[in-house]
This record gives sequence, C-alpha cells and structure tokens, in this order.
Amino acid sequence: MRWTSPCWNATVPPPWIERSVCTAQLDRLVDLLSSACQNRHVTTRPGPRQRLLDAARELTYSQGVQVGVDAILKQADVARRSLYQHFGGKDGLVAEVLRSDGGLDRYRQVMDAAGDDPRERVLAVFDELDVITSQPAFRGCRYTAAELALTDPAHPAHGEVRSFKEGLHRLMAAELTRHGHPAPDAGADQLLVLIDGVLAHAVTRPAARPALAARALAEAVFATSR
Repeated sequence: MRWTSPCWNATVPPPWIERSVCTAQLDRLVDLLSSACQNRHVTTRPGPRQRLLDAARELTYSQGVQVGVDAILKQADVARRSLYQHFGGKDGLVAEVLRSDGGLDRYRQVMDAAGDDPRERVLAVFDELDVITSQPAFRGCRYTAAELALTDPAHPAHGEVRSFKEGLHRLMAAELTRHGHPAPDAGADQLLVLIDGVLAHAVTRPAARPALAARALAEAVFATSR
C-alpha cells in the first residue's frame, strides 16, 4: 500500500512509516553516542596527594630537597593542610618521593631488555647511564643528593636512600653470582662505586661521558669470574 501525499501529490511512504524510520535512526544515534562515551578515556585531575608527590618529585630533583614548602604547594595547587594530612609534613613527603620513585624497577627493566646473560645485563646499565647523563635536565642521583643535603640523621629519607642502595647492590650481586664470580658481594661493591661515580662525575663533566669509561671497568669486574 502506498500513501499519496496531499501536499505534493506524490506517492510517498505513509507518515507512520517515516516516524518508524526516524525512530530507528534516532535509536541508532543514541547507541553510537553511548558507545563513544563508554569507550572514551576520561582524564581526571589527580587528587591532592598525587599532585603533591608529582610536584615534590620534580622540584626536589631540579632544585634540591631544600626547596621550600611554598613552592611545592603552589605547583601542586593544594592547601598546606593536605601536606600534613597525607605526609605529616615535608620530611614525610620527601621520604615518600624517594620510596615511590621506582628507581630499582628502572634498573630491572633495563637489565631485562638486555636478555638473560648476566654480563650483558649489567653492561646495559652503563649504556643506559650514558644516555641518561647526556640529557640536559640531568642533575645527578636524587638519592645521593638527598643523603648529602639532609644533615639530620633522624630524617626518614635516609632510610629510603639506604634501602635503594642495598636493593641495587643485591641486583648486581645476583648477576655476578649467576655469572660465577668468586666474590659476588665484593664485585657488587665495585659496580656500585662505578655507578655512583658515573652519576656524580656526569654532573660536573657531562661531555666526558663517564659511563663509557665505567663500562670498561665493569667489564673487568666480570673478567675475574670463572
């Protein structure tokens, strides 16, 4: 059955058919919009605690751990009360920055990307250090810098620094053990001296690329194995 439009004197679908088509199209549009909303990644602003951590992580590295509280609060855009609520004060915030920095995880990632051979895994660390210390924003090791700047022996950051250094020592010792080094703990001490030396030397003489010299010395540590 066809419908004759009284306005155009033409054969067109009856109005209830048009309404049905329009309704179907509208339903389809609603479905598409709903799907788009569900699949869209909604970016929300981090909460005060995370903003404090982000601001402190950046400023304590670029300006040192002695950076003022006001500068951290301003960049984080939070009230002073939030600092004490979440961290008990600046000391707790600095300690949490070090604890949550993920430094050991980055060492593991670099080593894992180098494969399974212990020697190559450790040498890859020095290759990565060469890249890192060549960056304009490089300011040395944040852990060592904090240890030197914080003179109060009771500051909670000291424990985080030692925890990181001991964890790195265990990583190096484990690789030397797998390689068959006769004294893996002593060898790990040597590797940490090289790593710390690179991070310190590169601050004052970045063009010297100290990581390359340290890499050659690290090879000598492995040469004593087996």
